[in-house]
Amino acid sequence: MRDIRLYIILTLMVCSSCTHRFDGVQDNTPVGNMECLWQTLDQKYCFFEEKEVDWQTVYDQYLPSVKQLSSKDYLGLFDTLASMVNVLNDGHVNLYSDFDMSRCQQWYEGYPDNWDWDVLKERYLKDYRIAGGAYYNTLANGKVGYIYVPDFEHVISANNMAYILRSFIDCKGLIVDVRNNGGGDMSYAYQLAATFFKDDKTVGYWQHKNGTGHEDFSSLEAQTLRKSDMPSSWLRPVIVLCNRHTYSAANFFVSIMRKADTKVILMGGKSGGGGGMPLSYELPNGWIIRFSSVRMYDVNKQSIEPGIDPDIEVTDNPQTAVDEIIEKAVLTIQQIPQQ
Repeated sequence: MRDIRLYIILTLMVCSSCTHRFDGVQDNTPVGNMECLWQTLDQKYCFFEEKEVDWQTVYDQYLPSVKQLSSKDYLGLFDTLASMVNVLNDGHVNLYSDFDMSRCQQWYEGYPDNWDWDVLKERYLKDYRIAGGAYYNTLANGKVGYIYVPDFEHVISANNMAYILRSFIDCKGLIVDVRNNGGGDMSYAYQLAATFFKDDKTVGYWQHKNGTGHEDFSSLEAQTLRKSDMPSSWLRPVIVLCNRHTYSAANFFVSIMRKADTKVILMGGKSGGGGGMPLSYELPNGWIIRFSSVRMYDVNKQSIEPGIDPDIEVTDNPQTAVDEIIEKAVLTIQQIPQQ
């Protein structure tokens, strides 16, 4: 029987794609919609304390501007509410309407791109194959395996991985590239990570809101990776490439890989974070607010919301025709002593 905790996590992921209605009663006016949005986040958002945000002060700051808006100024209201929620500096917080979607960019601004798709496809994925959601190829004259995972929206099945690993049979090590992977289905991240484990293992923790207070949470619940989800195994060295755009489910994949049953090195830049499982609510005017509602932790019970630092930091030079992070990863694998 599968672990009940994993069942709960998967159920929450399904629920996160559903839209809930506001619990209270508010008029469809600028102030009514702001009150609804503010109260929903006040009671259900999960990172106020970690991000050191005084949500009441934010309310006091934005209310006067909203009061001045007419009911017909939908653009002014949207921009004001978007600015308000962007104070949270959270890529999982978005306001959706029929004409726009708010997006917080602060969490990745100031970090190097560390990724160039044109260089990647022209130099490292020239003769690549695709298996499920994975692009794969060999580098260094067939001695290093390379898998690029652009997102976790597409499954990489056990059958996919069996064929991929078969093509890497002569490789000394493997590179798994999740740079610019913005996330997707958490279960797909679990499945791919299971390739690098020998047995079931606790790989992290989560906790959900169980009250309206900012720090009203359930106790920590273990997240168990099931090896049976991906019976094929790779136990030679692995280097995981990440950058600041490695977010959400991809960020959790990076966290899981630190506890794999083989030598794993994280390389590149700090990942983007996104350790809060999202939930969506509808405002009186039909707009949707999505926000982080469940805290995710690594196996050491440390929050992964801020992102994960690499073991070896490498900054790619966009002026060169090579990907310096991949080049460093290939060199590092070639220098690892044979077991």
